[in-house]
Amino acid sequence: MTTRTTSAPAPTVDALIASVLAGEHGPLPSGLVATSVFWIHHGTRLAGGATTYLNQYVLVRLGGSFGGCAFEAGEIDPAVCRDSSGAPLEVLLREAPRPLRIAALDAYLAEQRPHHDAGAEPVTLPAGTPEVRARARDAAIAGLLDVGAGSRVGLIGVVDPLVAAIRERGGVPLPCDFNLRSTRWGDPVTADMHEVLERADAVVATGMTLGNGSFDTVLDRCRTRGVPLVVYAQSGSAVARAFLGSGVTALSAEPFPFSQFSADPTTLYRYRAVAQP
Repeated sequence: MTTRTTSAPAPTVDALIASVLAGEHGPLPSGLVATSVFWIHHGTRLAGGATTYLNQYVLVRLGGSFGGCAFEAGEIDPAVCRDSSGAPLEVLLREAPRPLRIAALDAYLAEQRPHHDAGAEPVTLPAGTPEVRARARDAAIAGLLDVGAGSRVGLIGVVDPLVAAIRERGGVPLPCDFNLRSTRWGDPVTADMHEVLERADAVVATGMTLGNGSFDTVLDRCRTRGVPLVVYAQSGSAVARAFLGSGVTALSAEPFPFSQFSADPTTLYRYRAVAQP
């Protein structure tokens, strides 16, 4: 695969936060209040699998919008709900632990430009079991990939249905995750993100990279190598959207309430960056 390199500096999440604090994306956060802060911890084991996915989210309510970000176990205590609910949004953006900063930023950007009113392609996930809904979600994500048969697809953040969806499109998954060592089919999962980023012909990354601080690295390396970057985001879906056309080539945005919290039809939003001449 021929890659196109770029020498322009990559944008960063911290630069985006600074621009929001400066009022470049809407009202100053100093005049806004995070009405509610939520802490959610849940586990999922899909039928036929041997892996129990344990997920923790911190969520921020701002006006009519929710922002969310996943975090690692023990990184944030449930007391954050008491300590941060009602806090000025500016305080959260400047001083909170990184996942809470991302959730606050996500809520702000979603409030200024809701996904349902941003020109995205809505995709309705069907009602049904967790397995049915996960397969539909991950097929929608894989549908954003434009790769040929045999293309190596780096997967930063592993869920088994997405591994299967990439294979169904002819791709060869290169799975990377800090918490898993193999897929349900026995594929080895590496913890070395850099090795995957150097080998991949395309990259699919979870929004959790925003919360753990690795997003900037993924974005910069994909831009430098000219490699397509698809982000699938429950965490920071409106944050990742801000990087469309600046390294992110496509986005599957799934705002709260996330699909795993409902058996009814729900909507995710697919974006594609406008091709540059």
